[in-house]
Amino acid sequence: MTCIIIEDQPPAQRILKKYIEDIGSLELRGTFPDAIQAMDFLKTVQVDLIFLDIHLPRISGLDFLKTMTNPPHVILTTAFSDYALESYEFNVVDYLLKPFSFQRFVKAVGRVPVRSDTGPTPPTVENQRREMFIKSGYEHIKVTVDDIICLKSDADYTELFLPEKKLLSTEPLRYWEETLDPGHFARVHKSYIVNISKIEKIAGNQIYLSEGKVIPIGRAYKEDFIKQFVK
Repeated sequence: MTCIIIEDQPPAQRILKKYIEDIGSLELRGTFPDAIQAMDFLKTVQVDLIFLDIHLPRISGLDFLKTMTNPPHVILTTAFSDYALESYEFNVVDYLLKPFSFQRFVKAVGRVPVRSDTGPTPPTVENQRREMFIKSGYEHIKVTVDDIICLKSDADYTELFLPEKKLLSTEPLRYWEETLDPGHFARVHKSYIVNISKIEKIAGNQIYLSEGKVIPIGRAYKEDFIKQFVK
């Protein structure tokens, strides 16, 4: 996915460039200190995504969006929360409040619809097989989302179970419930989220998963889970 940065502050530019490089699925085509320069660039080059600061010299980010009839996808970046409601009138993908973490950046990028030759298309099972970086201690470890078998709450952290390994994420289980695709991952217990594709059988109040893992279904979650996923 190709992208550009429109940001006038060098420190913010450096952070975005680093995050774009780390995520791997983005190709940076240019960085611009104001929207006027970006306008000239976009007259001849198409991109999929713009990281757009709201407070810019000469013309604000929101005024820049008003000039575009068919803009690329946009993720707004700003140090001020006052514009959040107004920004969504422009159908932006996400609104990142500075300073934002790499994990929050990954979540925003994951919300960008995949484009085809005929325009934006909704996510499919195939393009949901994306990679993301998991913050584990002082490291960011790349994981293919479809490989996650299940997730378990561990106080303020989350254990991610993958084939032949386990990672400890510094994000709580609630974060993962909000981040992962609800069509592929389900909360089945106060302490567990499960990858639906990894379920081999359900017996009583237990779910048997690939890799021989067995987890419980909570009574508060069982009825909704059965209705939604068990045909």
